[in-house]
Amino acid sequence: MESKVNYPFIYFLFESNTVFVYKIKANNYVNASDLIDYSEWQTYELQHHASFETFNHEVNEAIEGCGFCLEHDELCNLVEIINDCIQKHRSVDQRLITQAVHIVSSESAAGSVRIALVPPKHVIGFPDCLSIGPLWKLEEKRGQAFRNDWLYENINDEQEDVYQNKLTNTLREIEDISNHVPIYIWYGNNADEQCGLRFFLYLLRDKSNEIFLINTTTEHGMTNLAAGQLNSQQLAQLFVNAKEKKPLTTEERLIFQNEWVTLSHTNDVLRLWIDNEIKGVPENYFDPLIIATIEKLHNDQATKDFIKTGAVIAELLPLMIELPSVFFLECRIRYLVYSGVLALKGIPKSMRHYSVKLRE
Repeated sequence: MESKVNYPFIYFLFESNTVFVYKIKANNYVNASDLIDYSEWQTYELQHHASFETFNHEVNEAIEGCGFCLEHDELCNLVEIINDCIQKHRSVDQRLITQAVHIVSSESAAGSVRIALVPPKHVIGFPDCLSIGPLWKLEEKRGQAFRNDWLYENINDEQEDVYQNKLTNTLREIEDISNHVPIYIWYGNNADEQCGLRFFLYLLRDKSNEIFLINTTTEHGMTNLAAGQLNSQQLAQLFVNAKEKKPLTTEERLIFQNEWVTLSHTNDVLRLWIDNEIKGVPENYFDPLIIATIEKLHNDQATKDFIKTGAVIAELLPLMIELPSVFFLECRIRYLVYSGVLALKGIPKSMRHYSVKLRE
C-alpha cells in the first residue's frame, strides 16, 4: 500500500486508482478502532492520466458512499503510518504541557492516579501485564511482535485486536516526554510492576529528566499493594512524599537498566516477586493449586458437577500472596482441559463461556 503525507492529510492508494484520505484532527495517537469510523475518511478516484505522486485531494471531488474493508494487519499498518505522522509533527509544546509525567504499570491504576492528582499532569498507563508472557527483546519491534504472537495464542482477554497498537502508542508517549519535566514511576512489590519499572527505566535511558520512584507497597506499608488499590487521598499523599525525595542517581538508573537487559534475554512466561527479586517459575506453577481448588469446590457440591471457570478463578485469588493475571489462570485451566485433567462444558473463548470439572 502506497501512502504520502499532505499534512494534516494522509493519502493511501488502494488497488490502482482509489485514494483514501485521512485527516489528522488532534495530537493524540490513534488505535485501529479509531479508523473504523468512515466519517473520518474521504474517497477519491485517481484519474487514468494522473499519478499518485502528484495527487492533491483539494483539486479533486470526493466520491460519496464509498467504504473499504481491510485485513487486521493492513489496518494496523495504517495506524502506524498515521501515528508516525502525528509524532513527527508534534511540536515540543504540543508533546507535553505539564508539570510532571507519571508512568503507571496498568491502565486501571493510571486512571486512579489521574483522579487523585491535581493538574497539570500527564499520566501514562502501561497496557500490559509483564508478569506473564515472553519479555525477550520487548524493547525492540521483533520482541513486541514475538510477545504479541504469544498473547494471541494463549490469552483470552478480548484485546488481541488492539493490544499491539496500544503498546506502540504507549511507547511513543514515553518517547515524547520532554526533557525538562520530572518523571514519576509508580510501582509495587509484585512481578508485573517490578518488571515494568525496569522496562520504563530502560526506555528512558537516554533522557536527562529527573526520575522519582513511588513504591505503593513499602511507602504505604501494605504487602504487594498496587496503585489501583489505593484511594485518591492515599495516592495524593504518596506523590507529595515523593516530591520531597531525591531523584534516582545515574548509577541507580544504570542498575535498573542492566536488570532489564537481563530480563529481556530470558525465556520465562511466568514471573513472581520472591525474596525481593523477579524470579521466573515454570508455567505450570499454579496447576496444583487450580486442581486442589476445583476438588474443594466439588466437595462442597451435593453431586460433582461442572463449575464456571470464573467461579474457580474467584476462589483461587484469595489463596495467592501475589495476584497473578486472571487471564493467565484461565489459560492454565484451558491447558488442563486440553491435557485431559479437566472435563469441559461450553466454548472456552473466555472465562465466562465455559465450565470445568475434574475427570473421574
